[in-house]
Amino acid sequence: MIGHEKKVTWKNGTLSSEGLFSRGSSDRGVVICHPHPQMGGSMHNNVVETIQRVYARHQDSTLRFNFRGVGESTGFYSEGRGETKDVAAACDYIKSRGVREIVLAGYSFGAWVCLNLLKEDQPDIASVIFISPPDKYFPFDWAGMKHPPNLIVCGNHDPFCDVSAIEVITRKYDIPLVVIEGGDHFYLENEEQLARILEGKMC
Repeated sequence: MIGHEKKVTWKNGTLSSEGLFSRGSSDRGVVICHPHPQMGGSMHNNVVETIQRVYARHQDSTLRFNFRGVGESTGFYSEGRGETKDVAAACDYIKSRGVREIVLAGYSFGAWVCLNLLKEDQPDIASVIFISPPDKYFPFDWAGMKHPPNLIVCGNHDPFCDVSAIEVITRKYDIPLVVIEGGDHFYLENEEQLARILEGKMC
């Protein structure tokens, strides 16, 4: 059934990863990366679910998944190194399900992990979205990206994201930036506004 999520698992090196996959009718699919595993982050997150709904409505395939050590994904937290491999394995999985163009969407910690992957050649990644990249918490090294983000969204009251620093980066790399006035890091009660932003950009 198009748009209906079902639980899936795939091999990730010696590990096993779990996710929720929905098959769309288009050739495009989004891989959604959740916030920090050691701070309660998982694929069952309000921002992750918002991204999933937007792309499913547009008949795209969607894959949200748990990083290693979260839920039924095996392994242990790896300070971003192993999690980068988790994202690459998730991209391989969605390609195996017939997706030809991948949208990579990273929220918070997920954005930082995606940035690491963007320094590697990933020819099937068509576009990239970062939501609330926590550059006050993690060392975001933007140099050497093979594929800069196509959109960054953040709130101007986000304690983990330096909006002024992000503005410098978006100007340098010509990345569209949307700043939600009054928005914080967690998007509670801002989910619909975020959905409208994603709908409007649809990158």
